[in-house]
Amino acid sequence: MAPAKKRNVSSKANVKKIKIDLEGIVERILKSRKHANDVFDILEFLQSEKEKDITCAVDACCKLFCTFLKRKDLFIGKLPGEDEAIKGEHSPDEKYKIFMRHRYNNCVEILLEHLNHETHGVKESALCCLMKFAAGQGLHPLEDLDWSEHFSFPRELIQAVVHNILSQSSDNSLLISRFQEFLEMEDVRYYVMSSIRDNVATVMDKSKGVVLPVYQSNVFTLMLNINMPSQDSELTNFMVKQEAKHEDWKAAKLHDHKRAFERMWLGFLKYKLPNSMYKKVLVILHDSILPHMSKPTLMIDFLTAAYDVGGAISLLALNGLFVLIHQHNLDYPDFYKKLYNLLEPSVFHVKYRARFFHLANLFLSSSHLPVYLVAAFAKRLARLALTAPPTALLIVLPFIYNLIRRHPSCRVLIHKPSSEDELLEDPYVMKEVDPALCHALESSLWEIKTLQKHYHPDVAKAAMLINTPLSEQEDDISEVLEITSYELMERDLKPTESKSFPLEFETAAHLLERRGEVLGQHFCLA
Repeated sequence: MAPAKKRNVSSKANVKKIKIDLEGIVERILKSRKHANDVFDILEFLQSEKEKDITCAVDACCKLFCTFLKRKDLFIGKLPGEDEAIKGEHSPDEKYKIFMRHRYNNCVEILLEHLNHETHGVKESALCCLMKFAAGQGLHPLEDLDWSEHFSFPRELIQAVVHNILSQSSDNSLLISRFQEFLEMEDVRYYVMSSIRDNVATVMDKSKGVVLPVYQSNVFTLMLNINMPSQDSELTNFMVKQEAKHEDWKAAKLHDHKRAFERMWLGFLKYKLPNSMYKKVLVILHDSILPHMSKPTLMIDFLTAAYDVGGAISLLALNGLFVLIHQHNLDYPDFYKKLYNLLEPSVFHVKYRARFFHLANLFLSSSHLPVYLVAAFAKRLARLALTAPPTALLIVLPFIYNLIRRHPSCRVLIHKPSSEDELLEDPYVMKEVDPALCHALESSLWEIKTLQKHYHPDVAKAAMLINTPLSEQEDDISEVLEITSYELMERDLKPTESKSFPLEFETAAHLLERRGEVLGQHFCLA
């Protein structure tokens, strides 16, 4: 144990010594230009294999070059090559600034590479240093432009940061969560959204649209961390405040933020995604994406493509389509036809069953739906109920009853008057994909009658309700949406407690007690 402890102390001492040495080098360089070549010592530590050496060097570089930016000791304008600067007719002052500008560029390149370092501590240090450089360049631009006509912002540096964060080989979700702090600044957010759109187009076109799970996961995580403002008055936090015409800057306008947000998402979603990512996008679509788009109906292509994937993804896609129809007046005549075709036996056995029936109940809540459509849904659910598990039947039966309550014209499905020419076969066509052509109104809900003989008493009891006039009040299906087979079995195995049952007469609860008192008085008198 003792030697290990000694090594730890030695290691800490070495780190402290390196830190002091680097701070001393920075002070010498800042104090006198004759020590300019000492900057190579800092850059050498910056490329070390030891994490502590790198983080100490990052801090040193951050202090050194941020000070140079403030002092304007870095060359401003189109940077000439180092050989050209030495041979050219530049003053000693210009040569020094050109030299240091090249060292600054070297430092930035190394830090960008460190954004994909295997150690998170190095990644985080490099990211924070680069964003400090970005803030310094915003205040003290390295471009020689007329800033009364242009807006100063380090777009190229932000683009390079985004490019390296969106790795194609390593999961950078932890680094992206650290980057969220900078996304709270309006101008950073605006240019990051533009950078994401450009980067996605470049990478996905290069891969010819092939799914890149790691890369697309990083992109999705970064976009998910973007919190959009809802009003122009909220645009107050800027990394760079423009000295002139700040209000004319695109980064200061909510309308341009929405356009950048919209283009970013549309540019990402136009490529094929991993199946798991479709679900993640569709779950947040109506809350986190559509409200911040200037034209939400542009999502129709993505939603249509997502529906074709099948399964839970199709259901979630219909949820997005429903929002566009209901809130944005989208004309989508095949919506209910697609929902009808999602009614398959598999919906009773998958984990998204509760969400399916919750959304289906929402979609079919309108009282203005045509009778044939509601009848088709009720009949299809009744047919599927013949092979459904008890937990699903406790959802399906109240669901069908609610449909009939909302649309009294569908009561014809419950009672079919017997006649001499009554058909012996059910006219309903289960395989028909169009609810208008399935002949549901010509049939009846005989399946529910069959379920009255179900082995599970709760199901049989629920099916018996169709024999009595249905009440006007709808059943609340939310209580049974999440019920599992285990919970149902546990409920059945519980010992039944004595319950009070409703009677048609008032019970004489105190009759025997009263009689006992009278008898007691007789005995006392005797």
